[in-house]
Amino acid sequence: MTEFSVRSLTCEYREALLGTAVRVPRLGWKLESDRRGTVQTAFRIQTAESEDGFDAPLWDSGRVEGDRSVLVEYGGPAVRSRTRYYYRVKAWDNYGRETGWSRTGWWETGLLSPEEWKAEWVTPDPEAIDPHAKEAYLLRKGFSVKKGIRSARIYATAAGVYELYANGSRVGEDVLAPGWTSYRERHQYQTYDVTGLLRGGDNVIGIALGDGWYKGELTWLSKRNIYGDRRAALLQLYIGYEDGSEEWVVTNRTWEAATGAIRMSELYAGELYDARMAREGWSEAGGTDGDWHGTVEVPLGYGQLVAQENDPTRVTETLSPQAVLRTPQGNRVLDMGQNLVGRMRFSLDLPAGARVLLRHAEVLDKDGNFYTGNLRKAKQTVEYIAGEAGRVSYAPHFTFQGFRYVLVEGLEQLSDESLKNGFVAEVLHTDMEPTGRFECSNSMVNRLQQNIVWGQRGNFLDVPTDCPQRDERLGWTGDAQVFIRTAAFNYHVGPFFTKWLRDLKADQRDTGSVPYVVPNALEDYTSTMWGDETYTSSAWGDAATVCPWTVYLVYGDRRLLEEQYGSMKAWVEFIRAQGDDEVLWNTGFHFGDWLALDAHEGSYFGATPVELVATAYYALSTRILRDAAAVLGKDEEAGEYGRLLEGIIAKFRETFLTSEGRMAASTQTANILPLVFGLADGEDRKRIAADLNELVVRNGHHLDTGFVGTPYLCIALSENGYHETALKLLLQDTYPSWLYSITKGATTIWEHWDGIKPDGSFWSDDMNSYNHYAYGAIGDWMYRYVAGLDMDESEPAYKRAKIRPGCANGELTFARASFESAYGRIASGWRAEGGDIFVDVDVPGNAGADILLPSARLASVTESGSALEAAEGVRSLSQTDEGVRLSVGSGSYRFRFPVLGAN
Repeated sequence: MTEFSVRSLTCEYREALLGTAVRVPRLGWKLESDRRGTVQTAFRIQTAESEDGFDAPLWDSGRVEGDRSVLVEYGGPAVRSRTRYYYRVKAWDNYGRETGWSRTGWWETGLLSPEEWKAEWVTPDPEAIDPHAKEAYLLRKGFSVKKGIRSARIYATAAGVYELYANGSRVGEDVLAPGWTSYRERHQYQTYDVTGLLRGGDNVIGIALGDGWYKGELTWLSKRNIYGDRRAALLQLYIGYEDGSEEWVVTNRTWEAATGAIRMSELYAGELYDARMAREGWSEAGGTDGDWHGTVEVPLGYGQLVAQENDPTRVTETLSPQAVLRTPQGNRVLDMGQNLVGRMRFSLDLPAGARVLLRHAEVLDKDGNFYTGNLRKAKQTVEYIAGEAGRVSYAPHFTFQGFRYVLVEGLEQLSDESLKNGFVAEVLHTDMEPTGRFECSNSMVNRLQQNIVWGQRGNFLDVPTDCPQRDERLGWTGDAQVFIRTAAFNYHVGPFFTKWLRDLKADQRDTGSVPYVVPNALEDYTSTMWGDETYTSSAWGDAATVCPWTVYLVYGDRRLLEEQYGSMKAWVEFIRAQGDDEVLWNTGFHFGDWLALDAHEGSYFGATPVELVATAYYALSTRILRDAAAVLGKDEEAGEYGRLLEGIIAKFRETFLTSEGRMAASTQTANILPLVFGLADGEDRKRIAADLNELVVRNGHHLDTGFVGTPYLCIALSENGYHETALKLLLQDTYPSWLYSITKGATTIWEHWDGIKPDGSFWSDDMNSYNHYAYGAIGDWMYRYVAGLDMDESEPAYKRAKIRPGCANGELTFARASFESAYGRIASGWRAEGGDIFVDVDVPGNAGADILLPSARLASVTESGSALEAAEGVRSLSQTDEGVRLSVGSGSYRFRFPVLGAN
């Protein structure tokens, strides 16, 4: 390792950012150091418009005193469209050292204003091609290019979903571009570097265009044309030549249109691909067969266009089948060994005209037969018809499936081994950076962590969906807000939630109410479904406050917090206007503790009073708004919402606590919420915590919570002296529990605790997803309270970690977690061995940590084999009733101390 260096440069969270419209980008970096306690004392940034242009930089920050290294704003001249900027960083530390210049990073702007669009939205001439045809459209344009290309960029999007081709080659790796946004207000475009795909002479650009979310089938209501009834494409190609000249190729009426082999491709239904109708070479010069038609312009405008904000959806992994099964009904089924989201690809030799049919399912029934009842109207079927005989490699284009099992028809001539070798699953999701790892001594808990991660992967496909398989796949706000903290451990979700929160803000009503799903594909349906004109629910609409606040805490993103502040405030003010009293929310429809096991027979709604849940969340959102106002320097509003919060808490206690200081409702969730949302203190808090513990113990260490209570159940116990009970809940493997599903073969998180019942039968087909991440929110507690990796929320982005190993007194023998923070890798791990506890902590440069060694005695703690008092990097230490507390700077620390009471 270099003694002291700058590494991992980022711009707006990315190492390389192509096509951004951020006018004042934010830069970040991490420090490597061979000395403990390293703190940056100053930094210097330079930017240039070429890699060798730093001798005369565009901007030089000069030496800036301070320890900022996360999301530092660019301070140079206003950025220009279609320009690449290079940057480098150096730093100084508290030991008087200076780094050399870092490696060079870059970002590149896209089109910064609507006026820069020269292209027209185009679609096939409706006189020639049915505008409501199921077939995918093919659009193409031939053009001539001079020699000496310096750079070439395509800026493109679609009303629909699209794939882009240049001279017969696929452009980029994005799938289902441009993604799903609230299209009327915000419609993303993508930027592609095609310099290496163009050549002097004749060239062709091609676009394949499907319905996607824009006009395809959405929701269980089979709604179509939610955003428009015409597919269209928008593209402009910029070519810069070495002689300084420039050229544009844009979509307009000169483009040609046709249909081809993709006869149908829908998100829910799947795809029909007829290779007999393929147009070979359609995106290559000279490849057209002449049977092409004209295009017409569609007046969709440009004001809604925004540059790509989140990471694109891509193939992130391929999996091979684990087995070929023969079901009792005689079907041949591929078992992928993992419930996943994506598509199947096959590479096979097929005779002319062969038909291959693939049907996708999550589980087999109790008899081992293929089961699709829980898909409802979603067919999840892919059919391929071969053209000429020969080798075929194929995967569907504008669809995705949620599945573990694939029923294969049409390949009866192949042996099981040949069938198995001919297929792979391509895993699709937003291409987020993995950031977290958790493991412990219990293999089932490790499988649970894997299930949580796979559930996130499957449901973070451009928006945070509830499920990826049935006729739903919507961005339910409640699921997102309960899971976001776990999500942010597992993956870097900063860009993902930045994009989604902007859609939430766009879909928020003038009243401040937040729809159940974002983007709001349900529109006004909910008023007829539940007879409520507010179109919202507590715990669901609270995504407006919980999500931006979590992004701020995890990544230090003050800008997003400021951007969303108006939305956050509107939500709290909406609630304020709802109740009979401005400090109590006791009106309107609410999901409450959705799917809790204490619900009445035949009901989805848990037994915890909905007005209790609503008022508790009202307090949470008000607390967050107060804290956000303080962070943003809005002191007056911080005071106002602080006073409102006091009133809500007082009313909550008056309404929902008995005179003895207990919760009037005796459900687990009713006792959880006041503990985790700060609605009870003193002796009341102790009584409520004891009552919660008693409810769990009396229930045989089983839970009965739903979507609202489950994420916080173990946190409430661990924070209030009942960590052992929380661990017993985690390790419980009989129904209902987190591990029960694993005993039934689960490889993702289920929607219902008993999605598969002990006798092998299923929950109702009406609503029974086997890939539903909400209950995976236990992952947050596993990272923070079992492995002990947490943060001091007063110093966001893990500037100061909080390490509190959850040593398990025999329930577990080790646990460890790591997290790649904005400052670098943080790790916390412990193990019990031979009567001693070993605690390992890693803190990145320019950060620190407060550590609690539970039940340790100061005199018996060693660090890396020496007395703790002599350890470098330790800034303070003290003996407390809980154990040894110490504050450390950056570095790797290895603590050892005897188990209390061990011989």
